[in-house]
Order: sequence, then structure tokens, then C-alpha cells
Amino acid sequence: MQKQTFTLTVLILFISCALILSAPDTPETRRHEAERYLQATPPKALFEDMADKMAANLPPDQREQFKKLMTSQLDMVALTKAMIDSMVKHFTTEELKALADFYGSPVGKSAMQKFGAYMADIMPTIEAEIMKAQAKANQSLPNQSPK
Repeated sequence: MQKQTFTLTVLILFISCALILSAPDTPETRRHEAERYLQATPPKALFEDMADKMAANLPPDQREQFKKLMTSQLDMVALTKAMIDSMVKHFTTEELKALADFYGSPVGKSAMQKFGAYMADIMPTIEAEIMKAQAKANQSLPNQSPK
């Protein structure tokens, strides 16, 4: 009987500690973790890297103009706010904490440094597939002539 009581007491203490230590899932805790995530993966650096890598697919005389358009013309404050608001809406505190922890780690930072090159590699395929899908969709629409 004493062994069962001791085991139950330890189990209750363990569960209580786990509940106390876990962050509550509130909009405020989500926002905090979303901001921590964006500190680990600053949107400006991501867009600059992605623009640099994507520019490599363009003719040399268009690369600088493209990079400037993709970076200097973006409203990073508005973009960052929209990213945080959307993360708070769609992710839990625990999920955002995990993202911030991962992308703040050495392996996460290494992965993010490769993200621009990855996006540059797949962007031409994404664009081509979108164009093909749009063309197929346009063909399937009934031919409407103006009256």
C-alpha cells in the first residue's frame, strides 16, 4: 500500500510539474514564440537570399533590378506583421516554440542558409507548372464570346 501511495504521489508531482512548466497556449504566448522564430529566421535575410539565388536564373542584365525589386521595394514591417499574425492564427505555442528552437539551432540555421538556393532551384518549375495549369484551366472554360 505504501509503495502504491508513493508511486501515485510521484506521478502526480511529475504531471503537475509538466503542466506548470509547459507554456499556456494563448495569443500572447503564440506571438512571443512567433517573434522568437522570426528572430532566428529574419524575413529580410530570407528574401534577400532567395532573391539573390532566383536572380541567377535571369539574364545578367536583369539580375540587379530583380534583386532590388524583391528586397528594397518590400514593406518588411507589413510583411513581418502579416507573418506573425498568421502564425499566431494557425500554430500553437508549442509548435511555434519548436520552430524557433529548431531554426535557432546550428542545424536549423544551416538549413535556412540553403533555403534560398532551394527556392531558386524549384521556382522555375513551380512557375512553369502554374502556367500549364492555368492554360489547361483556360481551355476547359466554355468559350464565351462578347455580346
